[in-house]
Amino acid sequence: MSVAAIVAGFDCVGFSGSRRPSAASLAAFGWLAGYVAPGAVVVTGCARGIDHAARQQFPSAQVFQASAFGAGRGSFAARSVACVRAVAAAGGLWVSFPATPCPGGVLPSAKSSKAFCGAGSGTWASLAFAVGSGVPCLVFLPAGIAAPAGWGLQSLGGGWFHFAPAIVQPSLFN
Repeated sequence: MSVAAIVAGFDCVGFSGSRRPSAASLAAFGWLAGYVAPGAVVVTGCARGIDHAARQQFPSAQVFQASAFGAGRGSFAARSVACVRAVAAAGGLWVSFPATPCPGGVLPSAKSSKAFCGAGSGTWASLAFAVGSGVPCLVFLPAGIAAPAGWGLQSLGGGWFHFAPAIVQPSLFN
């Protein structure tokens, strides 16, 4: 399945990324934004960089403000958790644009306190929380940034990766 077809298939799309995205990431965001389904709910945060690009591209986006979650670094983590949960509740797609390699210690988890472990990358922590929560994800990694092992990210080519949660069917024999 193509990247464009994946994003076009969702009625809710959440965007997250670096405050200082690469030119390649901004170009990838601009290209992908054209495939978001008309009328889809767009969810993003209040930061500069990719969040800002999403707010500019989608003026009716649902914007989560860190200030609504207190003060300090914890407010940004709480904001990001709320963004991912909103996308998950809507059965949406999380799209991430990290600019640096994943910090050690950041691992997928449905527990926000584990995903947001203080390693310093809100983009990777948000993606870890989305993957751990079973939210379908698209990730654009610029040249030189590798996908972390064990996250279930499948290459789609051109720097794009996809996480599609497994559909677990209950067994009649358990």
